[in-house]
Amino acid sequence: MDKLTQKDIRDILSNRFKDDTCTKLEELPKPHIFKDMDKASTRIVRAIKNGENIAIVGDYDVDGVVSSVILSTFFDDIGVEYDLVIPNRFSDGYGLSLEIVQRLDADVIITVDNGISAFEPALYCKENGIDLIITDHHNIPDKIPDAYAIINPKQKECSFPNREICGAQVAWYLVASMKEKLAIKYNLSSFLELLCIAIMADMMELKGMNRAMVKKGICALNRSKRAAIIAIKTFFNKKSLHSDDISFLIAPLINSSGRMEDAKYSYNFLKSKSIDDAMNKLEYIVEMNNSRKDEERLLFEDSLKYVKKDENIIIAWGEGWHEGIIGIVASRLSKRFKKPAIVFSVSGDRAKGSARGIGEVDILSLIEQQRDILLGFGGHKGAAGASLIKENLEEFRDRMYKAAKNIEPSQLIANPDVLGVIDSKAIDFELLNILEEFEPYGQKNPKPSFILEDVFVKVDRKIGKDQNHLKLILEDGYNTLESIFFNFDKEVRRGDRINLLFTVSKNDYRGLVTPQLLIKEILD
Repeated sequence: MDKLTQKDIRDILSNRFKDDTCTKLEELPKPHIFKDMDKASTRIVRAIKNGENIAIVGDYDVDGVVSSVILSTFFDDIGVEYDLVIPNRFSDGYGLSLEIVQRLDADVIITVDNGISAFEPALYCKENGIDLIITDHHNIPDKIPDAYAIINPKQKECSFPNREICGAQVAWYLVASMKEKLAIKYNLSSFLELLCIAIMADMMELKGMNRAMVKKGICALNRSKRAAIIAIKTFFNKKSLHSDDISFLIAPLINSSGRMEDAKYSYNFLKSKSIDDAMNKLEYIVEMNNSRKDEERLLFEDSLKYVKKDENIIIAWGEGWHEGIIGIVASRLSKRFKKPAIVFSVSGDRAKGSARGIGEVDILSLIEQQRDILLGFGGHKGAAGASLIKENLEEFRDRMYKAAKNIEPSQLIANPDVLGVIDSKAIDFELLNILEEFEPYGQKNPKPSFILEDVFVKVDRKIGKDQNHLKLILEDGYNTLESIFFNFDKEVRRGDRINLLFTVSKNDYRGLVTPQLLIKEILD
């Protein structure tokens, strides 16, 4: 097999974006293209001018928190009073509920990043003279709520050309439309650093419009005067922030409060007015995130006994397993064992589960086949949720084992975007520049993976608090390469010759920049 050259790599990566029609912010589609956008913004502007009661209902994940921050900040800046509810995962559940509507004294309720399945609340709003405006981006169910207006790019009647955008982008477009209706000057680009966090955290496709917004957003992140962003850079001693920092540092932090206690902590942190205030709030969020990591590690270890070698899917459950952690554990199981995974938290007679697919496996479709024994389910191909009565867990497991028998081995390939075999001589500073040119990486633009064959292990060393990471110095001819294998699952010893699948990252040590291999798998 021919080995990849740097030119090959540049050509392959360039080809990913050959069909992009939106490559810069000036080319973004206009707000009015959304179905119901004009109707919604006209109603809200009327409410503003008439002094009516306005409420915002958000969501407890990063996208929902950022959506809430964007809309509420706009109202703050133009002097509009509002009520805000970000549902608590444990006491409120997901999204707009009847209980939330009933405790609000509102003439207009605006949902952000939720609401497309809020049938009962919509009916209550209609019967009680409340105008419900739903802004969402999740998949459209067979039946939609009877709301005053629904802004969601996935609606069949919606002409907006980008279906795969996140809730924060929809909320931002609503702000843009209101700005036009109010005929005011307002700096919409002031939200770019938050938008890029939401887009990446919600794993939107990083092509076209999303790519353009994230690229500009990362630049804005590094120039940001927002107290919360300065606090993150200060606390973690970051001179600059990159896309990996969003995925592995900022997003998990913002997510942790909603997972562990209440998303309002992250909302208030992002809206901090001073750096001192932001630092105080960040310290508590970091504590929650550390608790989340400890809980995740214990739950993951508990779940390992449910992994069956001969089954194509992992179904695990436990009494009192933390509801906010089960999705992360399902993701770790899926990546580790290269199978879809569903993890349930059992409380009383109910079990609430979080599922993750892998490769081309449609996890939602598999769950949907068992709908007759489920209390509820939802999500999309890669990630989903389901709830059922505890006594049906074993039947659900057995049915899922049977359904998963039809999964082809090719569907389980976790990373179909391996570029190919590379020569160790091509792993240099120039390769780092090429890879940087095509950032940010994520959905539909995965970070390039490469294969290196028959390299010699010169040094092996276990690192980390739990000694669960492996640092290797590899030799190939005259070339020496430093590599790290996080949460390694295969023993490697000095003197071994190995084949490996890896990505390349930049190691900046005291100003000296060198390539570092991040090992994904030791190949047989």
